[in-house]
Amino acid sequence: MNVFMQAALEAAKEAVGSSEIPVGAVIVRGGEIIARAHNRKEASHDPTAHAEILAIRHAAEALGDWRLSDCDLYVTLEPCPMCTAAIREARIRRLYFGAFKPQDAPSPQSPETYCGIEEDACTQLLQDFFQKRRSL
Repeated sequence: MNVFMQAALEAAKEAVGSSEIPVGAVIVRGGEIIARAHNRKEASHDPTAHAEILAIRHAAEALGDWRLSDCDLYVTLEPCPMCTAAIREARIRRLYFGAFKPQDAPSPQSPETYCGIEEDACTQLLQDFFQKRRSL
């Protein structure tokens, strides 16, 4: 058995006693585990407290950098869209996961969405920021 997925499974088992969905994640750099976490949504009352997100936070703190481009993530369940986006944002090099999400899993309800509110001002703020950053 893969030692890193085994560590992710151990983390997932820790979640069971807390009434959390048993998902565990570890982040590996240079052959060593630098972060591990399990789901903590219930305990922290935080909808973003997925194992992957928490492991990414711990790894970034441990390395003093949000860029985890030389790190690999092992997680026991296929990441949700939020976690997939965070994995990309953290620039994680490789993702390994165990179980696939059930195809018939209900998707979360989407909120009513309103777009383009003060679009020009929001766009200009971002453009100014990146223009100044490039000129440094």
